[in-house]
Amino acid sequence: QVQLVESGGGLVQPGGSLRLSCAASGSIFSINAMGWYRQAPGKQRELVATITSDGNPNYVDSVKGRFTISRDNAKNTVYLQMNSLKPEDTAVYYCNAGAMTTRFRYLEVWGQGTLVTVSS
Repeated sequence: QVQLVESGGGLVQPGGSLRLSCAASGSIFSINAMGWYRQAPGKQRELVATITSDGNPNYVDSVKGRFTISRDNAKNTVYLQMNSLKPEDTAVYYCNAGAMTTRFRYLEVWGQGTLVTVSS
């Protein structure tokens, strides 16, 4: 099986920066597309950014120019660099990945979430 573990969340002031990491572990043959989602209090979960296996990124309009998604395939890790943070970025952030296991099964996997709070 495959697990995703997020880290890097916390409390930051408006205008500050955080870098989220999400590391995949387990019986991994390869990681395909990866992404970050977030869910703010009282809101639906929304897509923040995705990145393909060959590094092509995509972003929701509200974070373009501020957030950068990247990945290190050798470490099975995806990152989300968040700059110029705003209070409306406050949410629980979840990473997501499509994984091929060593038993050649495709799995859609979610992390446990990491809380990002942007407040003075």
